[in-house]
Amino acid sequence: MKRAILLSALLLSQFGTSQLLKTDGQKIINDKGENIQLRGLGLGGWMLQEGYMLKTADFAGPQHKIKEKITELIGEDGMKDFYKAYLKNGITRQDIDFLAKAGFNSVRLPMHYDLYTPPIEKEPVKGQNTWLEEGFKMTDDLLKWCAANKIYLILDLHAAPGGQGNDVNISDNDKTKPSLWESIENQNKTIALWRKLAERYKDEPWIGGYDLINEPNINFTGKNPNGTDEMSNAPLWKLQKDITAAIRETDKKHIIFIEGNGWGNNYNGLIPIWDSNMAFSFHKYWNYNNDETIQSILDLRTKHNMPIWLGETGENSNVWFTELIQLLDRHHIGYAFWPMKKIDNIAGITNVKITPEYEKLLNYWKNGGEKPSKDFATKALMKIAENYKFSNVEIKNDIIDAMFRQVNDESAKPFKKHQIPGRVFASDYDLGRMGSAYLDKDFINLWVSDPKKRSEWNSGQQMRNDGVDIYHDGITNTYYVGKTEAGEWLQYTIDAKSEKKYTFSIRYAGKNDAGIRLEDASGKLLAKVSLPSTGGDENWKTVSVKNLSLKQGTNKIRLHFESSGSNLNYFEID
Repeated sequence: MKRAILLSALLLSQFGTSQLLKTDGQKIINDKGENIQLRGLGLGGWMLQEGYMLKTADFAGPQHKIKEKITELIGEDGMKDFYKAYLKNGITRQDIDFLAKAGFNSVRLPMHYDLYTPPIEKEPVKGQNTWLEEGFKMTDDLLKWCAANKIYLILDLHAAPGGQGNDVNISDNDKTKPSLWESIENQNKTIALWRKLAERYKDEPWIGGYDLINEPNINFTGKNPNGTDEMSNAPLWKLQKDITAAIRETDKKHIIFIEGNGWGNNYNGLIPIWDSNMAFSFHKYWNYNNDETIQSILDLRTKHNMPIWLGETGENSNVWFTELIQLLDRHHIGYAFWPMKKIDNIAGITNVKITPEYEKLLNYWKNGGEKPSKDFATKALMKIAENYKFSNVEIKNDIIDAMFRQVNDESAKPFKKHQIPGRVFASDYDLGRMGSAYLDKDFINLWVSDPKKRSEWNSGQQMRNDGVDIYHDGITNTYYVGKTEAGEWLQYTIDAKSEKKYTFSIRYAGKNDAGIRLEDASGKLLAKVSLPSTGGDENWKTVSVKNLSLKQGTNKIRLHFESSGSNLNYFEID
């Protein structure tokens, strides 16, 4: 009895100082009554793989197809060994420490149900639920790391039993088996899983909430009395209401996040709100960052006097990231960007480095040919698993800068310390907003708003996530700036040891005659440089101009492209 009283007192004390989240009208607040804007990141690619994250989308999109491809090369036991290493390395304490230091105050965990409970067809007793310790242990560890950093963990059922939609990659939906909506057993298992999670985490203050079903995307049938399809989402609302009831059997405290159909955004036929501590989640990709694109969810917030949360967004340029966060800040909306880790990418805050050996596996899977040996494939896959360790990923500081500093600071700052005399690589232009650090004419992907505005922004898909097009070089610093257009420019912050006249030499390539202007940040002309045709886009030559006047200390130099088609590798100032 005494122990129970002490435990009760401890929990009361814990929740009194824990900053546990709850809803308050249209706001999310902590237990001190302070408004909390969730600034989060989704840990996509860890518990659930999507093909595009591993560069297998052309031949294996959902995770079960990826596992089949791996098993084909290294066998069932080898596949399991790979996933054991992959899951161990995918997210660690170091990753969460890094996210907290970068400025994030929350993470969203996309869960695959099969780490917590087997599929219905593998249950020893039909209709019963077996619980697997692996997923719960992974969640326990993650929560411990989040609590140590005082950031919130939001649990997100990303792959529900049977799969919750027609987009099979998102939920690992196996079309040969009954989906979530076709099987009452799958629905019961989903409810039971959430009940189990709530029982386990009901007293955990750093659990930020429960995101019940990620991105349902299914065509439900059914009409309301006037013949419209407003009630076509009825099965979705019923299941989420049933899940909420199961959670509330033990957990009265944590926020419930519900998602609409159509990848989280279709709230047609919404039934009367069934819980007093609930929030709407919506997702936003590849459209304009203006009030019009979020007006429907703003209206939903007002109508039901409930908070809204952008549970998933990303996969765009730094310009889009900064503009989006500015829009969300104006409307006091929290968010979780997507994802944490992908192979060979520029749009995430970390990049998992690809290897030539893994590229050979991808080529075989896609095109056939000579089958790699089991030993070769095993080593290639285990090396990729090793590359998922935080100590081995590439940190994308330009994205972090765009998500945090650039939101409220329009100034540019050096990408690297450039000291002259010395060499400056073209890809190392300043960090900052477009119009401050650089100007590019193709810098954002808006195809959902306008199909004509589908863009890769950085068409070389190398190094940085701005609009500047950066390509692989492999000769000098690995990169060069290409696909330049007249009117574009790049800025470099340079420290000069002394005030004098310097010689400016630039390594470039291009099929046509071109030219650049060198200006300071105020627009003062410093020099003009002619760039005669080199005969090809990678036929590199160097030209020089003399008497470039620079002051001692900090100089900001802008390279303005007077015509299109020049590729720049580096310049030297001596």
